Amino acid sequence: MTMSPGWYLRRLSRMGPQEVGGRVGDALRRRRWRSAPPADCPPVPDPRFTAVLPAGALAAVPADAAKRLVAEADRLLDGHAEFFGVARDDLVDPDWWLDPKTGRRAPAGYAFDVPYRSEDAVGDIKQIWEPSRHQYLTVLAAAYALTGDDRYAERVAGHLRSWWAANPPLRGVHWISGIELGIRLLSWVWVRRLLDGWPGAAELFERNPVALNQIWHHQRWLAAFPSRGSSANNHVIAETAGQFGAACAFDWFPESARWRSVALRSLERQLRANTFPSGLNRELATEYHGLVLELGLAAVAEADAAALPVPPTVRLVLLRMTDALAAVVDNRLRPPRQGDADDGHGLVLDGAGTDRWGSLLATGDAVFGRLPWWPEVPGTDVRTPLLAALVRPYGKGGTVTRPAARPAHFADAGLTVLRGPEEIWVRCDGGPHGFLSIAAHAHADALAVEVRHDGVDVLADPGTFCYHGQPEWRRYFRSTLGHNTLELDGVDQSLSGGPFLWIRHARSRVLAADTAAPGVARWSAEHDGYQESTHRRRVELTAATRELRIVDEVRGPRRAVRLAFHLGPAVTAELTGSRAVLTWTRDGEPRSAVLDLPGELSWSAHRAENDPPLGWYSAGFGRKEPATTLVGTGSTDGAQGFTTVLGFQE
Repeated sequence: MTMSPGWYLRRLSRMGPQEVGGRVGDALRRRRWRSAPPADCPPVPDPRFTAVLPAGALAAVPADAAKRLVAEADRLLDGHAEFFGVARDDLVDPDWWLDPKTGRRAPAGYAFDVPYRSEDAVGDIKQIWEPSRHQYLTVLAAAYALTGDDRYAERVAGHLRSWWAANPPLRGVHWISGIELGIRLLSWVWVRRLLDGWPGAAELFERNPVALNQIWHHQRWLAAFPSRGSSANNHVIAETAGQFGAACAFDWFPESARWRSVALRSLERQLRANTFPSGLNRELATEYHGLVLELGLAAVAEADAAALPVPPTVRLVLLRMTDALAAVVDNRLRPPRQGDADDGHGLVLDGAGTDRWGSLLATGDAVFGRLPWWPEVPGTDVRTPLLAALVRPYGKGGTVTRPAARPAHFADAGLTVLRGPEEIWVRCDGGPHGFLSIAAHAHADALAVEVRHDGVDVLADPGTFCYHGQPEWRRYFRSTLGHNTLELDGVDQSLSGGPFLWIRHARSRVLAADTAAPGVARWSAEHDGYQESTHRRRVELTAATRELRIVDEVRGPRRAVRLAFHLGPAVTAELTGSRAVLTWTRDGEPRSAVLDLPGELSWSAHRAENDPPLGWYSAGFGRKEPATTLVGTGSTDGAQGFTTVLGFQE
């Protein structure tokens, strides 16, 4: 899909004068760089790589984590990998510009002339970009570091030389997006670190003019085209983390000190800007919380490896993010499924089967120290001991004020977690509608709830599935109807300028949150995402009866109503009238619940419908599977209330 002129005009309307001026300068610079061939990097006298792992770091890797890593590396040696639900068997000798999903190949030419948003011209750009983040190469390099098997190192070297030859500076699709360049630089830093014992490491990197030129041009690009204003979300964190990390570890160029200084200032400023004081990410998209935390830890690791000072606020934000993550996960260490999610990682050193969130909390334990209320976290990953060997501990021993008890209500983010017996977990959303003026990764999910029982999605957030390539699916997974909340007149809570740009933000506010009351946890909030009408929702979780009560009130003129409840893919439903009997299994044990729905509405069950989409669940980007959605239709007039009761059975 290519964006229309109207989309760009609406996008422009969300920019301030400073951002507009910066983007005009970017456009002029792109035009100038098109007319002049890129110069090679300046001479680098006797470059040496010194940012190596401390002695004993590799020995601290748990045996089961090493086993998973080597198994993954062997799959990669055989050419097998999966990106966003698409299995690939061509990674022995990959085509760096091929989208295996559509079979299309990105066109050659000056990078900024490539129409990367057009799937007809380029293919699925995410499928093309993801392997070129080179995070699978860090897995291969880690396998070499742990085993000493040259096959892993030789494959890494072959792929890097192939990529560098196919992607000279400013040519082709891999020189368009700053987040891609930033993450790729971090991968190269870790590849060089993990290959340090391999005899060919220096010849691959610091003694290789092609590698030097690539590293220099990546940093030159990032210095020239930072994400600005309405785009300064997780992308700018990846750009500054990659720029800073490379300028620390590859401190070989005349510009390195300046690049490092500018990137560190930006990283400190943008980490604070992207994070609520409570520690939750301002995009209200949990996967981006994880991505930003990983990127921040990776950047601090490079500073500490180079013995360079970092502003205390950087470590403080990362500590708060870690404590916030520990606070919101369920008993299976799964965080909320809120906002956009595209499986983005900041640093990958582990094999398949390693829990991302457990790994992040294990790293937080090693660097910041766990608090008594933290969930138990098994330390069984590769990344934690390697990062912990580099990052200086911070916040341990009471030197920084941290929550004395597990937070349940995050007022600044509008996120509240209610917990009940038998590991009942409820996430209530009454927060801002996204971050920055375009709310790029927000969903129209004000007052939505998400309910789990022992880690199983019962009332589920359906996920993300895709971005611009399939607009009808993008609209569904981002829509009000696509979440466990109430829709009026068949439109989303916030007026939209298309499937990727929100023009008007819904304002939500939490009215009350009592998560510590004995026996009953309560939450209530309202939002004004519909003109002339206000939607207010109350949620109560009663421990003794294992009952969740949801009361929706709509005040305003008569309007059509649709109330949706999305069941997780493991849950089956038998709907009779306004009562649904829900069943599922957990660890081989049968579980059940009864969902009593508002009798004022007419209820129907939907599953795997395509036109329009309804009844789907996306476990990860690019993947979707059938799930049951219960939809109640009717109308409201004046002050109308609807009560839903979910009772978990013994």
